[in-house]
Amino acid sequence: MAKKSTTSASSSTNDASTKSTPTKKSRSSAKNTPTKSPKSPKSPKSPKTPKSPKSPKSPKSPKSPRVPMTMPDDFYSIYKLVEELRADKTAPVDSDGAEALAVADPSDPRTFRFQTLVALMLSSQTKDAMVGKAMRQLQAYEKGGLTAQSVNDMSDEVLKSLIFGVGFHNNKTIWLKKAAATCIETYSGDIPPNAEAMCQLSGVGPKMAHIVNSIAWNQVEGIGVDTHMHRIFNNLKWVKSKNPEQTRVQLEDWLPKEYWDKINLLFVGFGQETQQQKEKSLKKALACSSPREALNLMKRGCNLDVITESKRFGLHEEVKAAMKGAKAEEEDAGKCRVL
Repeated sequence: MAKKSTTSASSSTNDASTKSTPTKKSRSSAKNTPTKSPKSPKSPKSPKTPKSPKSPKSPKSPKSPRVPMTMPDDFYSIYKLVEELRADKTAPVDSDGAEALAVADPSDPRTFRFQTLVALMLSSQTKDAMVGKAMRQLQAYEKGGLTAQSVNDMSDEVLKSLIFGVGFHNNKTIWLKKAAATCIETYSGDIPPNAEAMCQLSGVGPKMAHIVNSIAWNQVEGIGVDTHMHRIFNNLKWVKSKNPEQTRVQLEDWLPKEYWDKINLLFVGFGQETQQQKEKSLKKALACSSPREALNLMKRGCNLDVITESKRFGLHEEVKAAMKGAKAEEEDAGKCRVL
């Protein structure tokens, strides 16, 4: 009897311990279950601040009228000196410029005028020697020489071959053909009667138009200004311009009209000789009535380094003496003013 009760008590103890001990599965689940905190609600976006309206732009002040240029004090003295230096007329423009190339035809003055126009149209971006060569080939053309009618009738290929070598000869072929057609259709084979009408032709600008008008019609409406003149006159402070057209406008402010048809040929030739024929130019300067002024003009107006160039041509001592004598004269003049 005592043995049976002991067994029951032991069984009861085992049941209690089994109930109180958790299983492995339940412990694992407890560990792996994260504790999540609730998300805080997003704060509402603040409304965008409206942009302030742009203030209206203030109107641009009108440009002040251009103040006309006045004649520089040294114009007459320099002009006279350049006339002396250019008296021999040996610059490239003297033999191959528009004034020298057109051939007069007493029986038909239209030929001379048209050839003058063609010479100027060919001259753009081209040295005078090449213009002269092209003009002589055109004038020798076997089917009528150089007239508006012959240029109109010849093929583009023939015209291109005759002017080959001038700058932009492809474009100039087109422009010459158009100009010839306009001269025939609108002006009975002649050229336009004034500079304004000439500027309507393709490839013709104010410089060309004013020069042609002066040579062909003997009418002076403006000054023809090329790159030589533009550079020289800015260096001399006679104008303050950015391109030849601005130079023309400023020059016409103060240059007496009797010089308008002369100044182009004079200063273009001076610039050509100083840049292209340096030895000859230096010798002419040394032989003129005012060597110092001539050398200074070449230096100042054409940016010629007279000392360096004189060494190249064995003229250094003569140029040095001329410049030294000039300096001594200036010093003597200063002493006299002090006394």
